[in-house]
Amino acid sequence: MALILVRGESNSKLLNAIADMERHGNLNLMTKPKVIDADFADSLVENILNSKLRTKSKVATAFFVKEDTTLSIMQIKKIHPPAHVVVVSDEYEGYDELEALLKSSNVFQGYHSHRAKNDGMIDYTIKGKGRHIKNEKLNSYIKK
Repeated sequence: MALILVRGESNSKLLNAIADMERHGNLNLMTKPKVIDADFADSLVENILNSKLRTKSKVATAFFVKEDTTLSIMQIKKIHPPAHVVVVSDEYEGYDELEALLKSSNVFQGYHSHRAKNDGMIDYTIKGKGRHIKNEKLNSYIKK
C-alpha cells in the first residue's frame, strides 16, 4: 500500500493525473482522493526532495493505492501525468502527519473511478434482471 501525493495548478489537472494513474498506470485506488493544503504539500515535497520547488502548487490531493511503493513509482514513471506526483514512503518525516491529515480531510470533488463496479460481464439473456457473470477463466460465460 502506497501513499500518493498529487500537487498542481488546477483541479482539472489533478483529476486528469489521477485518471491517468488509474487507467494507464494500472494503479488501484483504495481510498478516495482527499483535499490537502497546498502549502503543506509543497513543504512536504521540499523536505522529500531536499531542495526548493521552482513553482508553488495551488491545489493538492492525496490517497492510498493497493500497490506497494516501488511498483507505484515504476508505474508512474511510465506515464506523464499533467501534475506533480510524489509517492510518499513511510521512511519520510511527513508521512505520519500526511496520513493523519487524510483522516480529517474532505473528499476531493470531481473524482469518479472508471473501473467497473460489478464482478464481470452482464448476461442480458435473462429477462427482467441482469445477472453478473464472474470471469474466473477464459470463456467462462459460454454454456457447455
